[in-house]
Amino acid sequence: MSTKHTIDLDFDRNHIWHPYTSMTQPIPVYPVTNANHNLIHLETGEKLIDGMASWWSAIHGYNHPVLNNAMTEQINKMSHVMFGGITHYSAVELCKKLVAITPEHLNKVFLADSGSVSVEVAIKMALQYWLSQGINTKQKLMTPFKGYHGDTFAAMSVCDPVNSMHSLYSGFLPEHVFVPAPVSQFHDEFNQAEADELEHYFLKHHQHVAAFIIEPIVQNAGGMNFYHPEYLACVRKLCTQYDVLLICDEIATGFGRTGIMFAVEHANVQPDILCIGKALTGGTMTLSATLTTDKIAIGISEGEAGVLMHGPTFMGNPLACAVACASIDLLLEQDWQQRICEINQALQQLHQCGSLTDVVNVRTLGAIGVVELTDEAGIVDVAKIQAYFVSQGVWIRPFGKLIYLMPPYISDDASIKQLCDAIYNAIKGKHYV
Repeated sequence: MSTKHTIDLDFDRNHIWHPYTSMTQPIPVYPVTNANHNLIHLETGEKLIDGMASWWSAIHGYNHPVLNNAMTEQINKMSHVMFGGITHYSAVELCKKLVAITPEHLNKVFLADSGSVSVEVAIKMALQYWLSQGINTKQKLMTPFKGYHGDTFAAMSVCDPVNSMHSLYSGFLPEHVFVPAPVSQFHDEFNQAEADELEHYFLKHHQHVAAFIIEPIVQNAGGMNFYHPEYLACVRKLCTQYDVLLICDEIATGFGRTGIMFAVEHANVQPDILCIGKALTGGTMTLSATLTTDKIAIGISEGEAGVLMHGPTFMGNPLACAVACASIDLLLEQDWQQRICEINQALQQLHQCGSLTDVVNVRTLGAIGVVELTDEAGIVDVAKIQAYFVSQGVWIRPFGKLIYLMPPYISDDASIKQLCDAIYNAIKGKHYV
């Protein structure tokens, strides 16, 4: 018999620092007691349809019995054991699955704690690879503007240096080479001038660049930019031509979010290093992975250090690995591509927002829907708009000028309609200013 607890919101407000939140003027938080399917239940009685999949991770929704059972079985054996000098079934099985579903040349797997850490590991792999080859001039990274790769320091250094959440730290971060953000949109024609401009940067900087890091097809927190696959194909071609490694950050786009398993498949490219996280465990626990090729792994292992200089305490956590295995199986056992297609069709209802004067663009890709406000409309007041969304029975968290949806894959048409209508009415009624 469970005990009912009351959430102390006063303590929360005065002592707990939430993501990207002021401690002097914190925006309201909503007390959640439980979640199931695609619903978040508040202590105050409201049931909210989740449009965010817990920051894009809970692809199967909440409290899924298959995922719960996988965790229960594992925790009854061991919740954790160090990964140094030890291995276990859940980690081995997970890595087998990851090698099987990712691009074919990625057959070495490094398990990490979170998406940001997987990016840190990828950057360290790239830098250490070149050092292991006796090349000490390749100490920089190249990346497009509008990118976002996480909140830790190396990850921050390759986020957009001007308009990102991390521009405050610019004086403390390593300086890398930033190239123009992709302009040609996913559903439009590719402008060859972008490829020519990219080559100019490679020609000028390749001798000092260890790797090019990019979010394939969707620049997420940097503006939800759905760019043309040919841009990514050009990056791959130039990386090969100019001896630069390619790191693809699929933390947000992996596991079907863009309509195919990994977004690199839109351009049919093979990265040298791949970062995954978020949906890896179906939104149940924190876990990520960095995958690479034999060439990179052997190159590092034959270098002076002989090992990759990284090893998190909770690396290969059995509990997280067990539920990640279950989540991948759950995805693959269904017709997930058809499910994403159906969600995309339902998200077309967002285009009703295009008739509103405050909206500059509406776009969808896979299970992602984005409404972008005009510069004149300004930045969304998150506290105000979330209060409105809660009153409408939905949970949506915008950022900047973007109000977007990344719903769980189990969302039905009625739920998505309610989400889309809430966004339309919020903008029409100016509930965001």
